[in-house]
Amino acid sequence: MATLYDVARAAGVSTATVSRVVHDQAGVRSDTRQRVLDVIEELGYVPDGAAQSMARRRKEVVGLVMIENRGEETDVEQEGLVFVDEVLRGVETALDDVGWSVLISVVREGLTSARQQLRTIAAKVDGMLISEGIVDSDEIAVLAARTPLVLVAGSAHEPYADVVYVDNESGTTALANHMLGLHGRRRLFYVAGPPEAPDARERLRFFEQAVARHPEATITGCFQGSFATVHGQQAVREILATRRELPDAIVCANDQMAIGAMRELQAAGIRVPADVAVVGFDGLHLGAMLTPALTTVRQSMRQMGKRACTLLLERIADPALPRRAEQLPVELIIRESCGCPPRPIEAARMVIPAQVN
Repeated sequence: MATLYDVARAAGVSTATVSRVVHDQAGVRSDTRQRVLDVIEELGYVPDGAAQSMARRRKEVVGLVMIENRGEETDVEQEGLVFVDEVLRGVETALDDVGWSVLISVVREGLTSARQQLRTIAAKVDGMLISEGIVDSDEIAVLAARTPLVLVAGSAHEPYADVVYVDNESGTTALANHMLGLHGRRRLFYVAGPPEAPDARERLRFFEQAVARHPEATITGCFQGSFATVHGQQAVREILATRRELPDAIVCANDQMAIGAMRELQAAGIRVPADVAVVGFDGLHLGAMLTPALTTVRQSMRQMGKRACTLLLERIADPALPRRAEQLPVELIIRESCGCPPRPIEAARMVIPAQVN
């Protein structure tokens, strides 16, 4: 494991200079700072890493590192942090039992210094909860070798870390079958999430597989979004600008983009669901407040945070545990945006467990 002295020696600077760079302090020339950062990257140095602190005294702090969706600011864009907020509530529930604290950090999507940011956070905590799509599997391997960590909504096949994920296959398949079978929607347009996100990749793949099982149906197009509300709006603008015929339905990889799609359709005078159905995935509370209310697949984001934190605490206590991947169930929530008739509040809250046909 590289030390501060190794970095100083390789970079040709003093240990004090390395410390200033690590803690982002002033007084270091830009070229020197970059040289030190390059050496830190090359050596895989984790400053005062949590793995080292475990041999001394625990900080009793876990880090929660989430990604911020990219997109222009809109009046509902604050909903983008609902996922983070719900996961955080679950994390806090797990930590209440042991009296620990949580350090929250939000990484901007596409940030080139994400690796260094994660390694800096590792110096301040006993373990980390990391959301999907922040860094690649190689960097996960580097971090997991030094710091206990659990991936939140990561890939079930991630080989280097524990992971908690949702049943995207059952949820996406149930949603597609509801649109194709019950409502007879035949021309479906898909609004995908970021390709680096495991959830987004799985939902697109399972949606394509579900549609392929219906020879009479077709996917008329796919818009590459990034889970932000504005990308649901942009998808609709693309449809209206480039296609002479509207699709029967717009299926979105998350609720936020579905909300954006509904807003843009309604602004253009297109009726939902009479002209175009819109459905999402996540189960955000805001979806139930829309007119029409949003049909979606609900995942328990709070339960995801609680289970991920529980696994992390177990990993901190016993680093030798075998790798674990835990899948959480989802539910298909039938509301009006898919074409189902309005229902009383009690009936509208009825949930249908997602099934793979």
